[in-house]
Amino acid sequence: MARIAEARPPASPMSEGQVARRDRILDAATELGARADLDHVQMTDVAKDAGVAIGTLYRYFPSKTHLFAAVFEAQLGKLLGRLWPDESEDLVSDIGEVLVALSRELLRRPRLCAAMVQCAATNYTSGPFGSAERDSALFHAILDTLTRSAPGEEVESTVRLLVFSWWGVLISRLSGKTTTKQADADIRLATRRLVGPLLPFR
Repeated sequence: MARIAEARPPASPMSEGQVARRDRILDAATELGARADLDHVQMTDVAKDAGVAIGTLYRYFPSKTHLFAAVFEAQLGKLLGRLWPDESEDLVSDIGEVLVALSRELLRRPRLCAAMVQCAATNYTSGPFGSAERDSALFHAILDTLTRSAPGEEVESTVRLLVFSWWGVLISRLSGKTTTKQADADIRLATRRLVGPLLPFR
């Protein structure tokens, strides 16, 4: 499993130029991770393809684990921006279908998906308490939507359980332990069972 280097926290880009460099790094890592297994992706190659110095790469991403965990969040953000409905007449069904589509899109590039899942899991278990939820685009997309429709103390816990369920199904599908049909059905069932009770009048 990828290891997190003992290093200072990743730097946050401040200027437009820094944001652009960070984005180029993420794009380069995405392409390299789609073509080769994680162990064969070299940070020097990422820096070269991104057109940045190796020191710049390590400033933003102290390890390969940090890098591909960030790639995962970037991919989730892009996909959610495209898949999330502007309006919903059936919130439970729509959330389930977004999660199904999200899994299918990520699994289109299995090498990249495996690298992202491995590094995101390592980052999750090694990070400070609550950081995974705070930094998760998926968690916030669902939470923000449900909070508007079903405010209450249980919403955040429900969203956390739903994301964990989706995560488990994604790993099961990625490792070949279940079929696409069964994975889709499991995601839809988890969404109905967890989110449905929050919306009794839907």
